[in-house]
Amino acid sequence: MTDHAETIAQLRDTVQRVCEDYPGEYWREKDRERAYPTEFVRALTELGLLSALIPEEYGGSGLPLSVGAEILKAIHEFGGNAGACHAQMYTMGTVLRHGSEAQKKQYLPGIARGDLRLQAFGVTEPTAGTDTTNISTVAVRKGDTYVVNGQKVWTSRAEHSDLMVLLARTTPKDQVKKRSEGLSVFLVDMRETVGRGMTIKPIRTMINHSTTEVFFDNMEIPASSLIGEEGQGMKYILSGMNAERILIASECIGDGRWFIKKARDYACERKVFGRPIGQNQGIQFPIARAYAEVEAANLMVDKAAELYEAGKPCGTEANISKLLASESAWHAAEACMQTFGGFAVAEEYDIERKFRECRLYQIAPISTNLILSYVGEHQLGMPRSY
Repeated sequence: MTDHAETIAQLRDTVQRVCEDYPGEYWREKDRERAYPTEFVRALTELGLLSALIPEEYGGSGLPLSVGAEILKAIHEFGGNAGACHAQMYTMGTVLRHGSEAQKKQYLPGIARGDLRLQAFGVTEPTAGTDTTNISTVAVRKGDTYVVNGQKVWTSRAEHSDLMVLLARTTPKDQVKKRSEGLSVFLVDMRETVGRGMTIKPIRTMINHSTTEVFFDNMEIPASSLIGEEGQGMKYILSGMNAERILIASECIGDGRWFIKKARDYACERKVFGRPIGQNQGIQFPIARAYAEVEAANLMVDKAAELYEAGKPCGTEANISKLLASESAWHAAEACMQTFGGFAVAEEYDIERKFRECRLYQIAPISTNLILSYVGEHQLGMPRSY
């Protein structure tokens, strides 16, 4: 990662300038209107920030995951929210690692330029939740097409995406030895399917996350939409989840640093009873502890990214980094809230919005309890709990 120190410094400077162009007022307006931050995403795209991980041969920068993580970290540290576009970084990895050369050439250059948006990841279902092998969306091969029926939920940014990576069952569960078999991944051109078998319904949530339900009713897609081999989709999805964990953890680190700076500055400026409130240990210590937690979590994020880039197993590290980063960011948010007192709930300070946004990452893209189950079983060798 030290080889890219200069690149990271330049990228952080670029991200900071973009975030200054889209300050708190911009995000408050989007939050009130539940609107997509189109202008912010366009600015990131035009600067090549969202195509950082796409290889140069397909029009990207060819940078490693650790550098992509620093971009997302900086967006959150400087007050923005990468939730509107972070999937562009990790979702395209499914195509890059497992797609055919024809698929890569057809889609990756357009994604790199910003002509195509690959933001939607259709995996989770209402009745399956995180039990991905139990999904019921099916894709049946009929000649040169697949016919898809089923439903997805929490498919964020579906209304703002041209392409969707979709996981569907192609072999019934009772015809496979393991439930993880018989699942396939497709790259769906939503420009061809919305209104023609695909219906998108927005879900209003406590944060402006542009998430939706997606329904498939005899949706026909070309057989060429299949990524890799039929029936191997679960492996393909899992191979991208470590990257997703690391990138989301990086955003949490950025959030934590934003809260800590906000709290620290206010604690030094705000005077009550004739002295700065930061002089009081009841204010100072929670901020200092949050700083320690965030920086420690950041080391685990760095370690996970280093292992990922070296092609080494990193499931435990990626999961732990996401767990520690999300919890440390939340503790920083709590410290910031307490420091500001009543002012923290006023929109103009941006704390209440960030507070709500930050809480999401202990639930998504995977909940804390499932991470603990993973570590207990795979790292500590304890009996499988589910």
